[in-house]
Amino acid sequence: MHRNAMLVSSLALALSSAAIAHPGHTHDDQPTTDGVAGVAQPARPDRTTDNAAPAQLPEPEVTMTEEGAYRVIRSNGVPSHTPGAFPNRGNPNTISAQQYEWRVPLKPVVAPEISPMRGVFGVALDGIPFDPGTAEFWSANGLVRGRPPQGNPEESWNYDALGGAVELGLDESNAHVQPTGAYHYHAIPAALAKSEAAEAPAMTLLGWAGDGFPIYGPMCHEDAADTQSPLVEMTSSYQLKQGERPGAPDGPGGQHDGSFTRDWVYQEGSGVLDECNGRTGVTPEFPDGTYYYVLTESYPYIPRHFRGTPDASFIRRAMQVPGGPGGPGVPGGRDRPRGPRPPRGPGSR
Repeated sequence: MHRNAMLVSSLALALSSAAIAHPGHTHDDQPTTDGVAGVAQPARPDRTTDNAAPAQLPEPEVTMTEEGAYRVIRSNGVPSHTPGAFPNRGNPNTISAQQYEWRVPLKPVVAPEISPMRGVFGVALDGIPFDPGTAEFWSANGLVRGRPPQGNPEESWNYDALGGAVELGLDESNAHVQPTGAYHYHAIPAALAKSEAAEAPAMTLLGWAGDGFPIYGPMCHEDAADTQSPLVEMTSSYQLKQGERPGAPDGPGGQHDGSFTRDWVYQEGSGVLDECNGRTGVTPEFPDGTYYYVLTESYPYIPRHFRGTPDASFIRRAMQVPGGPGGPGVPGGRDRPRGPRPPRGPGSR
């Protein structure tokens, strides 16, 4: 698949599955760093490394067409690469074909204010959703799945998918499966990124955000205004908070270590990227410049805020299964982990 073809008025992709190794996650207990001096990152959770192809999974299908003012993306939700083995010990769900249709503006506009993600952030070139959030929350009475205990995710202690505190069975492409069978990415889609980057030493377009702005891999031009400047790894401006979390009943206690999304705080200028994990500059697809998002090796991995206004097709995507885990009452029909419950906070019952 040629990246420049993404901008033509009609695009139909027929992608065959291929097993591609993950290029860089470690499996030890030592923290990694995001390239910002003195900022330690939590160790990543183990990945499932069994790349056996799922039985009876159909061929991937994704089309992108320009229809009026929109780029319309239709997909059956089957990745272009061989996914990990599902079910696995951290994820009890089986991949199945979906029926997706997203609309993203062809001429996105920067909004006066940023807005938080309320569903799916974007869609990858292979038609797989970028969905960084989880529905696992800490409470004084133990793990809560579904609606946040405080009603508002920003005011609750939401477990992060890559924080390591809850095993969610991510595969080597940082993805796993919803109860509905929907395969989705929680961080850089490693196999897709490797495939796209193999074409040429250039910025790698990986997908489109719900507001229409493009999403790139972590290697971007050092000088945002110069396509001839060297490619360097972009760094997030989110850093771990200092000190300890509040104890029960207000919080789980312990050091801010990345287990929860609230362990992180945006510190302007501490990295290259802004609060939405993006910046403005020239890219191979946009030589005159555009705002664009970047997927990073450190939090937030996939952006959690929009710089523009997302289309309604990305708001609270219907990935729910009636009844049971991941059913009604679970935002986005999100993830049900399997395995030990996370430890309760001090004073919990």
